[in-house]
Amino acid sequence: MSEMSAMNRKVIRSLAETISKQVEHFDQTEVECLIREFNMLLGPPSSPGRAAQGLDRISFRSILHRMFDITDDLLMDEVFRAFDKDNDDIVSMKEWIEGLSVFLRGTLDEKMKYCFHVYDSNGDGFISREEMWRWLKDGFVRLPPEEDPDEAVKDLVEITLKKMDHDHDGKVSFKDFEKTVREENLYLEAFGTCLPDSMSIEAFEQRVFQEQMKQ
Repeated sequence: MSEMSAMNRKVIRSLAETISKQVEHFDQTEVECLIREFNMLLGPPSSPGRAAQGLDRISFRSILHRMFDITDDLLMDEVFRAFDKDNDDIVSMKEWIEGLSVFLRGTLDEKMKYCFHVYDSNGDGFISREEMWRWLKDGFVRLPPEEDPDEAVKDLVEITLKKMDHDHDGKVSFKDFEKTVREENLYLEAFGTCLPDSMSIEAFEQRVFQEQMKQ
């Protein structure tokens, strides 16, 4: 058993050395901790000799919900898509670590690209009126019955476009989004919470990095 543990440590250390050279914001020791966390989240293989290659959508959504308090169904699916860079419906170990580097410690530039990617659901390079409607309508589900939620969302979409659509083409390009966010950082998550708050980040890092390093 101890030999197996030593072998596992050696494999993890070697993997961490490689990945830490390719990913920003984490040192090799932190990458080792993230690899161990990833393996723990994967759990035991469902059948002998067939270990899971990554986190599927359901597992990933559960992690977002439990660890980072992201609960909106639409947003969780789009965050999964942002992590799953090769679009194979599985978040691999490297994709997990690359995603977390932005999720937990990204620069403003990295977070802008990430948030825009989440909100641009169809990946055409623009946040359209239809996509804005999709994101903003959830905020109006509890309006009083005498108010028309569709009209309220429509008004908000027009207000948002007026603020963000700098080239007046009826949609928000990344250039529009970047200009707006640089002027007012609060617009980074204008269409929904797709980044963890500081308390969730601190709790995750405390558990995964500091506590693991003590063991």
